[in-house]
Amino acid sequence: MKIKNIIDILEEMAPLAYAEDFDNVGLLVGDDETESTGVLVCHDALENVIEEAIAKNCNLVVCFHPILFSGIKKITGKNYVERAILKAIKNDITIYAVHTALDNHSQGVNKIFCDALSLANTKVLIPKQNFIQKLVTYTVPENAQKVRQALFDAGAGTIGNYENCSFNSNGTGTYKGNSESNPVIGARHELTETEETKIEVTFEKHLQSTILKALFANHIYEEVAYEIYNLQNSHQNIGLGMIGELESEMDEKDFLHFVKDKMIANGIRHSAFTGKKIKKIAVLGGSGSFAIKNAIQAGADAFLTADLKYHQFYEAENRLLLADIGHFESERYTKNYIVDYLRKKILNFAIILSEENTNPVKYL
Repeated sequence: MKIKNIIDILEEMAPLAYAEDFDNVGLLVGDDETESTGVLVCHDALENVIEEAIAKNCNLVVCFHPILFSGIKKITGKNYVERAILKAIKNDITIYAVHTALDNHSQGVNKIFCDALSLANTKVLIPKQNFIQKLVTYTVPENAQKVRQALFDAGAGTIGNYENCSFNSNGTGTYKGNSESNPVIGARHELTETEETKIEVTFEKHLQSTILKALFANHIYEEVAYEIYNLQNSHQNIGLGMIGELESEMDEKDFLHFVKDKMIANGIRHSAFTGKKIKKIAVLGGSGSFAIKNAIQAGADAFLTADLKYHQFYEAENRLLLADIGHFESERYTKNYIVDYLRKKILNFAIILSEENTNPVKYL
């Protein structure tokens, strides 16, 4: 199996279009045309992880955090990033990162976080904006069902828990072809009026080329009339963070002990206790201070994230409990999820969970 075939599966799990603009996801190092000898899944593709991949005969390292994040002009081995890249290149190791592509997925990092705490009724905390487009096209009624189904098969018409969603209306279309035309209905130089069905469907914007390819392949007209609009609607199933509910409410102190146990945290920094019971929980794996206001607006009793600064704890304003459980800890089960996903998709192949603990934060 070539590495590019494994990458196709990874992009089904976490489409790169879901990633944030600032991020650096996808293939970072290596040649995806190479035959894969095995896959090592890790949190951070550090030098010791590359050494582990070599020892275990894995030439593809799938990491959560991208080892290459910002611009790099030289690779001389002077820091941990350059050393890892050099070792990977010297040993023909390919590196692929998922990061915010999986952060934003409805079954990704934050759903994994919620599942670890057994939260129910989960939904996205900050839905992704400017990600939905709308296609409007026109065809004769006898062609409408074929066109609709092709668009659905290409990924259009999915809204929340519903598929094959469209709006259809009937009207009259007019056209007159020139001398180069070859009309399916009517004749050249003749004004033609015909009954048409207007089809409207929404889709995720990264699917646009696939959607249009399906439209052109299944439409009977020589010239296909269509329009594409960018919608301001938020995408309720894609975005950062999640919010859900505990089965039973807890006292704040008991809740923090519960979180510490479930997330295997060495310590939790938190804001002042509010004196309220904890039932509704917002989570955001990794650095999530920007979402404090979103958690408050969503009515969360507690917000679990990482990398909170001193003054950000004041932003709780006694309206919820803020808890910093650690960056690594908030994402710790992500690599397990990736391994499980790949093992279900690729049978009888070496998919290995890294044994290296790459958490750079230590506790006394």
